[in-house]
Amino acid sequence: MDDATAPHAADSHDLIRVHGARENNLKDVSVELPKRRLTVFTGVSGSGKSSLVFDTIAAESQRLINETYSAFVQGFMPTLARPEVDVLDGLTTAIIVDQQRMGADPRSTVGTATDANAMLRILFSRLGKPHIGSPKAYSFNVASISGAGAVTVERGGQQVKERRSFSITGGMCPRCEGRGTVTDLDLTQLFDDSLSLNEGALTVPGYKTGGWNYRLYTESGLYDPDKPIRKFTKRELHDFLYKEPTRMKIAGINMTYEGLIPRIQKSMLAKDKEGMQPHIRAFVERAVTFTVCPECEGTRLTAAARSSKIDGVSIADACAMQISDLAEWVRGLDQPTVAPLLASLRHTLDSFVEIGLGYLSLDRPAGTLSGGEAQRVKMIRHLGSSLTDVTYVFDEPTIGLHPHDIQRMNELLLRLRDKGNTVLVVEHKPEAIAIADHVVDLGPGAGTAGGTVCFEGTVEGLRVSGTLTGRHLDDRAAVKDTVRKPTGALEIRGATTHNLRDVDVDIPLGVLCVVTGVAGSGKSSLVHGSMPSGADVVSVDQTPIRGSRRSNPATYTGLLEPIRKAFAKANGVKPALFSANSEGACPTCNGAGVVYTDLAMMAGVATTCEECEGKRFQASVLEYTFGGRDIAEVLAMSVTEAEEFFATGEARTPSAHKILERMSDVGLGYLTLGQPLTTLSGGERQRLKLATHMADKGGIYVLDEPTTGLHLADVEQLLALLDRLVDSGKSVIVVEHHQAVMAHADWIVDLGPGAGHDGGRVVFEGTPAELVKTRSTLTGEHLAEYVGA
Repeated sequence: MDDATAPHAADSHDLIRVHGARENNLKDVSVELPKRRLTVFTGVSGSGKSSLVFDTIAAESQRLINETYSAFVQGFMPTLARPEVDVLDGLTTAIIVDQQRMGADPRSTVGTATDANAMLRILFSRLGKPHIGSPKAYSFNVASISGAGAVTVERGGQQVKERRSFSITGGMCPRCEGRGTVTDLDLTQLFDDSLSLNEGALTVPGYKTGGWNYRLYTESGLYDPDKPIRKFTKRELHDFLYKEPTRMKIAGINMTYEGLIPRIQKSMLAKDKEGMQPHIRAFVERAVTFTVCPECEGTRLTAAARSSKIDGVSIADACAMQISDLAEWVRGLDQPTVAPLLASLRHTLDSFVEIGLGYLSLDRPAGTLSGGEAQRVKMIRHLGSSLTDVTYVFDEPTIGLHPHDIQRMNELLLRLRDKGNTVLVVEHKPEAIAIADHVVDLGPGAGTAGGTVCFEGTVEGLRVSGTLTGRHLDDRAAVKDTVRKPTGALEIRGATTHNLRDVDVDIPLGVLCVVTGVAGSGKSSLVHGSMPSGADVVSVDQTPIRGSRRSNPATYTGLLEPIRKAFAKANGVKPALFSANSEGACPTCNGAGVVYTDLAMMAGVATTCEECEGKRFQASVLEYTFGGRDIAEVLAMSVTEAEEFFATGEARTPSAHKILERMSDVGLGYLTLGQPLTTLSGGERQRLKLATHMADKGGIYVLDEPTTGLHLADVEQLLALLDRLVDSGKSVIVVEHHQAVMAHADWIVDLGPGAGHDGGRVVFEGTPAELVKTRSTLTGEHLAEYVGA
């Protein structure tokens, strides 16, 4: 062969090679992925897709890049351990766009999360009239402070005293501290002012007459406990409600006395609402009112920042505009002095519109974005990037997208690929799998039954491969012939939350009702924001479960409680011994199962604890058995195994069995009871929540896209579960884009016609069959196409 035509050595690296990956449940997986192509990873939920894509390929790429920085810089970066894999070859720089929700910090908004606000602040500090200061003066995260004093400086061996003063002008509203809302406690919910303290005036949960919480107030001596609260003097009322912490002797014991309001704020309001006991959560929802800050009218900014304007528009007005309108306004500014800034701002705002988020506004709190919206907000910074030969890693980019928007997302992914990038996508939707150049199907099952490659090749090859994904790829649900009759209606009148236009709608009860519409059309605003108060609603949304490495499905669902009690009863010891977070913990690793060695900027090393061999419990605790198994063995069981174990025989525990039944009902049979919550995917967490809420007494369930992260085969299981819920007399309202769920519904409410201020109206109410027949809306067209009508 002629040397001139021999390929260059540098062109031979056209594959990303993975050999022997063993992260999480992967069983020595080896795959070869073509570079500069679009590869889609499919497989049932829990089959190991994320373990392969995120925890192996992306994590190693990220780690190798971090190692190129100096030790000083690495100290500020997340430390990553090397994944369990034999060979990883041909990696390129990975850019990870995952579905982690944006931080729900009250001061984080769409604008601050995407740098759009930073650019606007500079723009206003240059062009705004009157000029009020540096960009900081327009930021609601910077408080105004000033100070003066004497400082001692050493000069030439002498100490010289100088007077210095400084001031920072910030834009933070002083009243609400840049949050836009102020919280008030409704005093009527805390106590009954017609009674005296001795008569039991306090109505806060946990403040029982005679308990310590109560005696703190009755025996403080600051006011007369026999006097009705409404007769307190101003001074007494202040001491009762607002007094700052003071050490004093109460009932002969040294205690810290503190006014009722700061005490409740510390003990109840500072906690995560999801983790509270139901009666305390109900109290907090009753007692706390959020009102728009009266001083800044919810704009979060000082009066000065709002007074500075460009062409009559202040920075608060700009942030409140819908982004598509703001982009038009920025286009109209022609100022050569800030030309590069305007070009960059225009590009960012146009990316929002292009990716289908033009309906958001920059002042929208980041915590209110859905997982799919958050992911698309993160994509914005990569759209116009000039980088090529990069690996982009996406985690279900179609989440929360209407079928109409999925086509748009597909075009974006293909555009990234065509620029010469490797695009890896974890995905379940057939429309998104269809555009792949290469497909890797993992399975065959979930958890320990997964972790192997079932198929690798083209989409056509997958169709005929006979794997679970291949068989279900062309599944089409048919529209139901007969629909259930509603037993009543939930009336929503004059709903105006966010972009809703004075919507009146009757949601039928006793049936499966699906609320749909393009992303941003107002579905969540209708279902979460406009429910009449007093409606008996159990809402299961996608907010992440807060849980540390120590929490697992058993602790989260309350399953551990009956198990511990059963163990304690059978062995005649106390239940606390069977908790790895309490007395039963292995003393060496404190019940964590691993010993962490922190190596500063290097990746920390986690070694399995030698004492308990990763079982988390003291050796003496493991001698106690129940039904022939010790507590560590029970926690290592999968839900399906445990369900059988606790069903019959000497290990029969009905209360534990009930919870396990609900977990396998929602399709989590493959989870192990002791697996840390931090290892669950978004879809698994939502289904875990659903399992815990299924025991709630509420009659109306509101589910927010329960098909998130579900494989096509699991969607059938979910539909069967929803049917069971409805047949047991519950009303189920689902916000959903998945056509199989729409086709299965008894009633559809379609919102639209567009997103943002082009949406917010009900464009269709009726049965799926009518929607398919009339094809009157975008949803109707896509649904008709889907069922082949």
